[in-house]
Amino acid sequence: MRNILDVACACVCQAVYPSRVAAVTYASSAMAITVYEKRTCTTCRKLAALLSERGIDFDAVEYHVEGLTEPQIRELLAKAGMSASAALRMREEGAAELAAAGDEDAIVAAMARRPALLQRPIVVNGDRAVLARPVERVLEIL
Repeated sequence: MRNILDVACACVCQAVYPSRVAAVTYASSAMAITVYEKRTCTTCRKLAALLSERGIDFDAVEYHVEGLTEPQIRELLAKAGMSASAALRMREEGAAELAAAGDEDAIVAAMARRPALLQRPIVVNGDRAVLARPVERVLEIL
């Protein structure tokens, strides 16, 4: 019943407030969005603004502070369909050497020890995830 009401609300809102339809559609679906971010990161702040503009609530995980285990990193990468080398933040010291070695297990282990090696922001919605660079990529999983 809830979905029928959501659709009806979206249709009425589209007629009355066409610019607000995206926000209604996103907000009405029961999503549990998690953003793995660093609050001082410009891209992470842009992503937060984009989600807020669309009325999408999300849980923020400051993985630089809290850290991630190797299994957590592997799960994020699997949901995003990314290799560890593709998620490697090349600006960080030691990243080029890790990438050149090409050992995915070593890269994940290094990311668990030094979270700054993991690209950000990563957004998770259920069993899907995306590296939100550019931030509009988040729209792919909403």
